[in-house]
Amino acid sequence: MVAFLDHRPVFKGHVLVCPTRHVETLLDLPDHLVVPLFGAARSIAGVMGKAVGAEGTFVAMNNVVSQSVPHLHVHVVPRSKGDGLRGFFWPRTRYAAGEGAAYASRIRDALARTAQSGETTA
Repeated sequence: MVAFLDHRPVFKGHVLVCPTRHVETLLDLPDHLVVPLFGAARSIAGVMGKAVGAEGTFVAMNNVVSQSVPHLHVHVVPRSKGDGLRGFFWPRTRYAAGEGAAYASRIRDALARTAQSGETTA
């Protein structure tokens, strides 16, 4: 699996988790990749509080309709009460210069600390 920041995040820290093998839709995902894909998404969701101060996450996947890239990806979006996200309208923002790298580093560091301590992310 690979995970990276969305270049037009709903909220800063918005991560996309994808299989490295090309898989176009959820229905194309081989059974042996289901647990690794969703395990990675769960791990990232579990550290969003530590990494970016989120109170929770929104985890979603478009499947064919509204799938902007023809490669399966799971969105892990940091959320906070009163953040303004309503329904399925996803307003997008941009990172300032260097800001994306800082968010990526915070998430990567939180994942590494969790792995080293043996904590669970759920």
